Amino acid sequence: MGEFIKIEIDLSKCADTSNVNRWVQVCPVNIFMVVNNKPEVVEKNEDECTLCMLCIEAFPQGAVSINKLYETEPGRT
Repeated sequence: MGEFIKIEIDLSKCADTSNVNRWVQVCPVNIFMVVNNKPEVVEKNEDECTLCMLCIEAFPQGAVSINKLYETEPGRT
């Protein structure tokens, strides 16, 4: 698990896996992989997340959540 970022996939929203390779390949820092035709998070890469949101756009709506495990500094979001 990442120290700063935790990424989760709701597999119930990924029933149609016809685009699974496109979903995982969109990430510029290789946070996702395909195992048995299902997307999985590569936990050791989670902290490489740049918060680009390309995965949010590529995966089915609501399938990916990116959780910041740190608090924002005052005056920053």
